[in-house]
Amino acid sequence: MLIEMHCHTSEYSSCSGVAAVNLVRQVAAKNLQGIVLTDHHHLWEASELADVRRRAEVPDHFVILAGQEVTTPELGDVLVYGADATIERGAPLAEIRRRYPAAALVWAHPYRRGKRPTPEQLCHPLLDGVEIFNSNHTVRENSQGLQDWHRERFTAIAGTDTHGENYAGLYPTQFDHAVKTIADLAAEIRHGRCRPFLKEIPRSGANSQVIEVTIGTKGADEVRERLIIKEIGTRHKWRSAERAFRIMGEIVGHGFDEGRFRVPRPIDEDEASMTLIEQGLRGKSLFDKLLTAEPEDGREYLSLAAGWLARLHGCRLRITPPDEFLVREDERLARYLERFTAIDHRHTRKVREILAAVAAEERRVVAEGSAYMVQGHGDFHPKNVFVGQDVMENRSTLFVAAIDFESSYVLPRAFDVGCFLAQFRNQFYRYGEIVKAYPEELFLDAYLRDSDQVEPDFLRQVELFRARTNMSIAAYLVKVGLGDSEDLWRVIVEAERSISNLSTGPAG
Repeated sequence: MLIEMHCHTSEYSSCSGVAAVNLVRQVAAKNLQGIVLTDHHHLWEASELADVRRRAEVPDHFVILAGQEVTTPELGDVLVYGADATIERGAPLAEIRRRYPAAALVWAHPYRRGKRPTPEQLCHPLLDGVEIFNSNHTVRENSQGLQDWHRERFTAIAGTDTHGENYAGLYPTQFDHAVKTIADLAAEIRHGRCRPFLKEIPRSGANSQVIEVTIGTKGADEVRERLIIKEIGTRHKWRSAERAFRIMGEIVGHGFDEGRFRVPRPIDEDEASMTLIEQGLRGKSLFDKLLTAEPEDGREYLSLAAGWLARLHGCRLRITPPDEFLVREDERLARYLERFTAIDHRHTRKVREILAAVAAEERRVVAEGSAYMVQGHGDFHPKNVFVGQDVMENRSTLFVAAIDFESSYVLPRAFDVGCFLAQFRNQFYRYGEIVKAYPEELFLDAYLRDSDQVEPDFLRQVELFRARTNMSIAAYLVKVGLGDSEDLWRVIVEAERSISNLSTGPAG
């Protein structure tokens, strides 16, 4: 059962601009099953609640209850559920508990304005719960509440703390069992049978933990808060992740915050805890979408992905130092070769020759075409491109977004295109029907159509960076123990073919 636990009405809270009837209607439209009116130091009468129900015209099963928000000397604002009278301002927690032993006392918005509660405060013996999500918290403060809840394991609720139109019901609380009265609700809180309504998908890596968080129900407007919380494990990884975070912020500021082409919006960072928070995306990766899409839809998704890349390159951004690209390339190509030499792989000689040709050609491209170099993605492939739609019934709200900017440098535009084509073939190699349905010309032609200007030898460069990406894939296969697989030989042969095309391919 989902209930809005914290809201204020214009009838009894001077800080609110929304009437109780409108609050009830908004919460019901969010597909919640109940609401608790929590005006400051005021308890609604049962007859008033009945009148609100009649005027709001909600179903009989929708629960409308009344609690109150009380200012205490110990913790500030506390939500009281189950007292049968209005409580005066400044009443101590111990006195409230003595007078109303069956009530539930919940600390309201304890993280507001940058406050950081101590574990002792969060687990205060007179409290029955803590409101960890609240619209008056910042995103960082809500995420701190989430982290503290998981660590300290107290009873937690969520509350929107509504004071105006259109945002009631964003932070509901889920109850394990149905409640009909305020006494039922208080008992459930006191027994810990409730929690904020959210979806968490943890994804752990070697040096970081990523949690995808979706809060609340989408309702008719399909609006929910989505966050990606990244807890970085090492200082080295933090520097890389923070660098990507900064690049994303710059790109968002150049028109990628809304519309058809997007980047997840960086929201907050905390160096002390090495935590980054960014906007979550509603949608699926291009890889997943193409596996199930109708051919016409798939071609549109692929075209939009190419358009996203052309749009980024067309901004002509130079966020990072231009000379970083070759420095990092030397390091990466050396690391790819080391994967083979470390195990004395039988194809080491061929790999060495291909990598040497790649390195030499990259230096020529940079020397002759530095004026064309722009901030690129650096790892653009179907699993790093997301396809979403803001409103499922409205196709015009379709969008594409790219994630993972840790490899972003000022680089030749063909780098991202060659990377995508090589990775597309590799990721879908075992899905022959996908490769057949979406030939690479679809992506390449869409990119060229949407690009304002490319290098004179652009297509030749695409072959270069296709070869370079295949060597990256080959090194990865060796790393994960697939050094004797047919896939490894395939990508090496394809890299060699691309290198041979450099002398015979079209000039662009």
